[in-house]
Amino acid sequence: MQRRTAFAFHEHCLWHDNGPCSVFATPGKHVQPAAAVEHPETKRRLKNLLEVTGLMDELVPIKGAPADESDLLRFHTAEYLARLAQMSEFGFGDAGECAPLRRDSYDIARRSTGQAIAAMDAVLRGEADNAYALCRPPGHHAERDRGRGFCLLGNIPIAVMTMMARHPLKRVAVIDWDVHHGNGTEQAFWERDDVLTLSLHQDRNYPVDSGDIEDIGGGVGRGYNLNVPLPPGSGIGAYQAAIERVVVPALERFRPELVVVACGYDASAMDPLGGMMLNSQAYTEMTARLLDVADRLCQGRLVMVHEGGYSEGYVPLCGHAVIQTLAGSAIQADDPMNDEIARWGQQTLQPHQEALLARLDGLVRHLG
Repeated sequence: MQRRTAFAFHEHCLWHDNGPCSVFATPGKHVQPAAAVEHPETKRRLKNLLEVTGLMDELVPIKGAPADESDLLRFHTAEYLARLAQMSEFGFGDAGECAPLRRDSYDIARRSTGQAIAAMDAVLRGEADNAYALCRPPGHHAERDRGRGFCLLGNIPIAVMTMMARHPLKRVAVIDWDVHHGNGTEQAFWERDDVLTLSLHQDRNYPVDSGDIEDIGGGVGRGYNLNVPLPPGSGIGAYQAAIERVVVPALERFRPELVVVACGYDASAMDPLGGMMLNSQAYTEMTARLLDVADRLCQGRLVMVHEGGYSEGYVPLCGHAVIQTLAGSAIQADDPMNDEIARWGQQTLQPHQEALLARLDGLVRHLG
């Protein structure tokens, strides 16, 4: 079924400069300077691939304005925003932990958040059936008073809070399938029962001290934060089982009016910062399953917000697969690695992965 899929993007987002930090927070000593692993080409190549295949012509292009400071303050502290703006003006700094920035980064981060806001707003206004926001810098690690893991502003928390203030929206679900734990989103909604947060991630990859099964929220939000810390080496079968046994039942019990996905591609088999084994077809299938649930629960209102993914060659193929599925398009991008990855060993659900999912059954039943 063909759908109206909005595509939120602004070239300025690709001008954010992390400096020469490679896969580390900073270069120095025995770390030779190199381009940051979070770099614009992964996103630019995704946009280029959409143009080359012609899928871009089937999308509804939108450009979000930079997020207002009043909206940023829904999540972040005024002190942090002032510090971020000062470092950006100075032209050098780190927003917290492995969150380097250069000149204009604050304005560009506001532009990135603006794409998430515009994408959600387009869907809630009925201008699109679903949406994809190509954001950069990413946001799901950013905390209330500091940046972390290449993230400066909490794109999804800010956008969700803004939408709940502007629209008659009572329940939102945020599903994070980035390979790293969505600690910032978790923090934003830790004590709320109107936003379900559910993170599928590699166990103790980043941040190493967060994302445990036992971390289920606090206060009235207790039980409305779910973590699925999958073992390293989890593949297609493990992710399919996690979607079917945790994500789908949780959504059906919570009954959100909007589903948002923190859409990272670093759980792919080709990613340098993850240890998982997904191919592009796995992202197609996960997206299709969430679309099916969103159709039944909230008129298909599903918004993908781009997060991590550090393989310059493979992110575009995974992203194209997701966007093609959102749009219900017949236009495909040929993935030369898809079938080979699917044949790798341990791609089926393994007993130790099954044991982890069994521990989550009781937590899911709590919802509703």
